[in-house]
Amino acid sequence: MFERLGHLLVRRKKAALALFIIGIILSGVFGSLIFSRLDSGGYSNPKSDSYKVYEYLRDDLKINDPSVIVVVDAGTRDVDTPEVAQEARVLEAAMGQEEGVTRTLSYWGSGGEATLKSKDSRAAYILIYGDADAFSPESQDLGAIFAKKYDGENGSFTLYSGGVAVVGDAISKKISQDLKISEAVSIPLTFILLAFVFGALAASATPLIVGVAAILGAFFILFLISLFTSVSVYALNLTTGMGLGLGIDYALLMVNRFREEINHGKSVEDSVVTTMATAGKTVFYSGLTVLVTMVSLTFFPLPFLKSFGYAGVSVVAVAVAGALFGLPPILALMGKKIDKGVIRRSSITPKEDGRWAQTARFVMRRPAAVVILSLVTLGILTAPVLDIKFAQGDSRMLPASNPAAVATALQADRFVGQTNNPVEIIVFNGADKTLEIAEYSRAVSQVPGIVGIQPPQVIGEDVRVVAFHSMLPRTPEAQQLIHDVRAVKSPEGTLVGGVAADYTDSQDGIANTLPWALGWIALSVFILIFIFTGSIILPIKAVLLNVLSLAATMGVLTWVFIDGNLQWLVGSFTVTGTLDTSIVILIAVVVFGLSMDYELFLLSRIREEHLAGKSNVEAVATGLQKSARIITAAALILAVVFAAFITSGVTSIKSMGFGVALAVILDATIVRALLVPALMRLFGERNWWGPKWAQRFTITH
Repeated sequence: MFERLGHLLVRRKKAALALFIIGIILSGVFGSLIFSRLDSGGYSNPKSDSYKVYEYLRDDLKINDPSVIVVVDAGTRDVDTPEVAQEARVLEAAMGQEEGVTRTLSYWGSGGEATLKSKDSRAAYILIYGDADAFSPESQDLGAIFAKKYDGENGSFTLYSGGVAVVGDAISKKISQDLKISEAVSIPLTFILLAFVFGALAASATPLIVGVAAILGAFFILFLISLFTSVSVYALNLTTGMGLGLGIDYALLMVNRFREEINHGKSVEDSVVTTMATAGKTVFYSGLTVLVTMVSLTFFPLPFLKSFGYAGVSVVAVAVAGALFGLPPILALMGKKIDKGVIRRSSITPKEDGRWAQTARFVMRRPAAVVILSLVTLGILTAPVLDIKFAQGDSRMLPASNPAAVATALQADRFVGQTNNPVEIIVFNGADKTLEIAEYSRAVSQVPGIVGIQPPQVIGEDVRVVAFHSMLPRTPEAQQLIHDVRAVKSPEGTLVGGVAADYTDSQDGIANTLPWALGWIALSVFILIFIFTGSIILPIKAVLLNVLSLAATMGVLTWVFIDGNLQWLVGSFTVTGTLDTSIVILIAVVVFGLSMDYELFLLSRIREEHLAGKSNVEAVATGLQKSARIITAAALILAVVFAAFITSGVTSIKSMGFGVALAVILDATIVRALLVPALMRLFGERNWWGPKWAQRFTITH
């Protein structure tokens, strides 16, 4: 199949290249429309009790959370003084006239609701309600208005605008700004690295073409997906990082093989065909391995994680398509000019033997010692993972100086409890259970962390109970609070909702789905590597080594982002004592997929040499010599692309960039350069064992 495709693309190279270019242009034009359709939410579990409460409040009672929370600071004056009250009412009326505002509620307009006044009586809330969902683009537009017009000095007041709309707008803008910076850093560095690896400018340019095509193509697919479901703004960073990284990885493998064949004296057409039959086949199966890994993200109930799944699947598919359909006609047209613009002549001609082969032989002479030393190193890096704690992203993801983060911190510091993030309890058909609900309310008020509770409110046949808690809603403490509240004996038909319950249900949803996602990844990867190699041993080793590498990455992430170390390197951030659960899941899945990518790059070359008649030791040494330079270069480039995200001011993006970059470097060094050859030596010919009856399901090389 791959040989026939190679012949076809060479014969129709100009038409194929024209179609490829047209596809890139159209993808760029239509794909750019995705930027206006992204949201900053997606953390809720749509199948949870808390979401049912949210829908009931929104649809039946027409009650929704405020989009914007404005803290009105009166300075040294009491908010109850007549002049302060008068000025505040005028200010509230002006806010109510802003586009997108459906109603307002303030301390002054509510008749002095105590929960809307600060502990020192010097500040109070004005709550702004809109008709759009909290994290939607329309809500963020409302947040942008208030961030611009109602933050800072206003008359005799100092205003601090916060709330989900303002925070969502701040995060979206920060990510978009940071994305431009990271691309400005990563793309030039990537080209320099490619030029160094290939030693020629012409060869260095081709992988960038595939990388950019992967990004634009994925943006177009995400735009189509956004027509039917929500797509998170965070998916942009994954798309650009994986698109550039994988596009370059696959092109590196293809171009390197093409140059090998050209240097062996083959014609241009034969070189392209051989490249497709070898490197092209590896790219296809490597991409398929990454793709099925990324599919696991769509298993989770949170739209936030599903968005990453959509982005990952899209970008992998387009990167593979670009390498298999767009790159061959370019190589056919360039031919021997692929080595034009020489920078490092030593990189032009591939070597059958060299430092990588020597490294492999050195490792294989002392395999047991290398394995023990490598495992001890990974164990030391893994140790901090014992202190890992999880939460969800909130305003503290932003730099502490960001106005939205300042406003949120001010609310927590100066006001009693989470007034604007209450626990919403609905007792369906509870109107005739007055005494039972009263007793239940008293029991809830005694739960540690509950600081206040409103009298039960009868609404038709149902009853609403609102309780206030002291901790931030998206934290482990809030999760424990909700579990404690739900443990209280309650009337039949009781559902617990609110932001803290929403967070709890999201975390529980992730925990319940995780075993299925891990099972899918392990099984699908095992099957694909077996089909590719015909071995039972190799896929088992691959999965176990990736788990070790991933554990070490999580340990370092804990040490850096939970303990607050290395800020001189990664930049300052607010230490919350937790890692964002969704980002950790994302890092784990992305890293696992990329590690398998490099595993297949290496195994494919080793297997090719082994099938050519070389011994296990020589096959490993030669395979490492011919692939390690490309794997190392690919890993370094991917690390640079993701490390550029460390410049982000959003902590979750910073941690994602650091985590993926670190994992890729660990994988390309300790795992691929040391553990893989050492274990290949220890297992010997048993590496290639597989049941004879199953060999008919494997591919030929």
